[in-house]
Amino acid sequence: MKRNTTLLAFMLLLSSLSFAQVQPFGHLTIFSEDGDKFFLILNGERINDEPQTNLRVEELVQPYYNAKIIFEDNTRAEISKNFLQIADADGIFMDVTYKIRRDKNNPKKMKMNFFSMIPVVDGFIPPANVHVRRWGQPAPPPQVVVQQTVPTAVVQQTTTTTTTTGGVNAGVNIGGVGVNISINEPVITGSTTITETTTVTTGGTVVAQPRQPREVVVVDNNPSCVNRRPMNPNDFNAALQTIRNQGFDESRLKTAQQVAQNNCLNTNQIIEICKIFGFEETKLSFAKFAFDSCVEPRNYFKLNDIFSFSSSADELNDYISRK
Repeated sequence: MKRNTTLLAFMLLLSSLSFAQVQPFGHLTIFSEDGDKFFLILNGERINDEPQTNLRVEELVQPYYNAKIIFEDNTRAEISKNFLQIADADGIFMDVTYKIRRDKNNPKKMKMNFFSMIPVVDGFIPPANVHVRRWGQPAPPPQVVVQQTVPTAVVQQTTTTTTTTGGVNAGVNIGGVGVNISINEPVITGSTTITETTTVTTGGTVVAQPRQPREVVVVDNNPSCVNRRPMNPNDFNAALQTIRNQGFDESRLKTAQQVAQNNCLNTNQIIEICKIFGFEETKLSFAKFAFDSCVEPRNYFKLNDIFSFSSSADELNDYISRK
């Protein structure tokens, strides 16, 4: 009977280890031993917009991350840690915990040390005092509430947008006869979304509430690039190096979008930029953004090879088909 129980326990252990090996992601928990509230930045992405003392980030898909801890108390020094480990030595994703504590010799100096690593458990429910975020999910913006002693009132804002189309009117005198000439040049237009904020005052509390975005017509800085010349090699190589010099994928993406917004690119140039990014979602974001800047959209299928997952290529193709 004892032998059967031991064998059963061993089989359950193997089953647990086998399950852990197929997990496509890991989890990270960081807590402050002394209750210091902090913000976490992973690979340039801000995880929480409200400072926390116990933060958990789930479904991390990379074995290592670059992390920065910024404390609510700005007198405490920031913590930067490269190659924050999410997987074990065999590359198996784990549920990892790190602990923040104060330096005994210098209370303003903070340290973050490894605390524990356990296999990922399916359906794990964190304690109520742990703030949970999911990787890739944007943090909700904080609500702005200002307490004032004012009478109840509603302030309404009306915004008028004027769109001016190109045109030239000229008076010309030909042989003593006055002729009025009107030349209308088309202006290339695009659209942008502007989010307004309406302030509502109710019984001494002022709450800033975002309104639904509205569309207005503006002049587009980068008209259609179809059949136009792409960036020349020298300018493109300089832009490529500038993108590489950025520290994180988020910064690289912003720089690359600036390049695509103000220049025309061929598919090979767009592919070269995508190869700089370390994350699948960043490659996909830029591939979508750069489509309007491509001089040869018929060849955009070449970008399918840059993705590690076929679902990313499918999402890009769906996006293009809806344009």
